[in-house]
Amino acid sequence: MTNSSSIVHPVPYYAQWESPELVRAIIAGTTRASEDPLWPKSGAASPEEYEFWSWRLCGMACLRMALDHWRGQVPPAVSLAQECVDAGAYIRHPDRVDGLIYAPFAAYAQQRWDLHAESGPDLPAAALSEHLLEGRLPLLSVHPSIRILDPAPPRRGGHLVLAVGTTPQALVIHNPSGFPGHSQQFAHVPWPDLDRFYAGRGVILGPAPRSSSHSAGVSAAAR
Repeated sequence: MTNSSSIVHPVPYYAQWESPELVRAIIAGTTRASEDPLWPKSGAASPEEYEFWSWRLCGMACLRMALDHWRGQVPPAVSLAQECVDAGAYIRHPDRVDGLIYAPFAAYAQQRWDLHAESGPDLPAAALSEHLLEGRLPLLSVHPSIRILDPAPPRRGGHLVLAVGTTPQALVIHNPSGFPGHSQQFAHVPWPDLDRFYAGRGVILGPAPRSSSHSAGVSAAAR
């Protein structure tokens, strides 16, 4: 899949861990997330709570990027996750979290942050460039090994990234679990490579038109 136009939006980057430079070590297991010295910035009550959530904050990192881009606001990541639990976008169990669940997340993003948010359970790669060219940012489900362009990922999906640009050759993404200096921000994923990681679903985020009805938008996102 290619397109003939290019745009890269100047979206600020946030990792799902507070210290982006530690991502490689945390994923490798040589540093525990609870050892991240910036954990208090997350809104977690303890290093242990931060560690639990940090592996599950890819969607919240993407939301923070979008909020900073359009609203100039960067709420703490764990605080956002707790709001999403209340909104039904996450279901927390003692040892795991189910979600991000797209429809309630889209409704939450509209109601809480006045964003355009549209759940996309069927979101083909061919549609991504048009959304980006029109100023929207697709939040996409990909396999986490997209950070290294794994030639043979075991499956598609399981991790969320934010598409921030498109070129004829590649989709440009901010990856909350990308490696520093390599695949965190403005990482180019060649279109021929995208299909082996991308699950074909996500959420389209955008600035809410001021003339639109809030309730009408939420209803549309929840369908």
